[in-house]
Amino acid sequence: MTRIDAKFEELKAAGKKAFVAYVMAGDPDEATSLELIKGLPGAGVDIIELGVPFTDPMADGPTIQLAGQRALEAGMTLQKTLDMAKAFRETDDTTPIVLMGYYNPIYSRGVDKFLVDAKEAGIDGLIVVDLPPEEDEELCLPAQAAGLNFIRLATPTTDDKRLPKVLTNTSGFVYYVSITGITGAAAAQATDVGPEVARIKAKTDLPVIVGFGIRTPEAARDIAAVADGAVVGTAIVGQVAEGKPVAEILEFVSGLAAGAHSA
Repeated sequence: MTRIDAKFEELKAAGKKAFVAYVMAGDPDEATSLELIKGLPGAGVDIIELGVPFTDPMADGPTIQLAGQRALEAGMTLQKTLDMAKAFRETDDTTPIVLMGYYNPIYSRGVDKFLVDAKEAGIDGLIVVDLPPEEDEELCLPAQAAGLNFIRLATPTTDDKRLPKVLTNTSGFVYYVSITGITGAAAAQATDVGPEVARIKAKTDLPVIVGFGIRTPEAARDIAAVADGAVVGTAIVGQVAEGKPVAEILEFVSGLAAGAHSA
């Protein structure tokens, strides 16, 4: 059982929905980023999604693209991202960390070496948005064998014919993308999301977490009410981009978490 599995069992026992927060590793700099990540569990975050900055983030909107650029310009690398997770683990051994990013940096490092290093750093799961199920032998299956969850995205365009393929070899949770398009592009609507989550849950026992387009505590509550939890990324990264102090950003995150937990 991974920390992700344990977290969902704990939440289920408490009758609570999950709140997942995405932040870009190294944005705006390493020290500030680590301070923010260390503060997330205290702000009510159940699972941390840690973005690995990449030069060509095709699934991300302008806010997260710019965060990745800032992080890269500040010297952030895959190794430093793993070091950040390791530093987080020195004081927190229970909050799950999911690395979210693209395959190129992992491929460049070498899959076997990456998986050993990720496990050692305390990473619990991976979301690699540009590796479809047809490429499971590349990373998904080796990751599962190494004890890491491999979390797949389902979208509004994932029809009933495609869904079983997406769910095969997925573990930890299913990440439902509430809108078509890139991150931060539009607002998620619970009325649209609810039936889609139900359709996915009819095919899997895994929790279904919904992300993209959630910016307010009210939206987090409404989305979590029709799913197993909510993910917020762009809205949090936007706070970092505005140069707000970490304490202020954590207060914003706390409001979002309270919204999701009230569902």
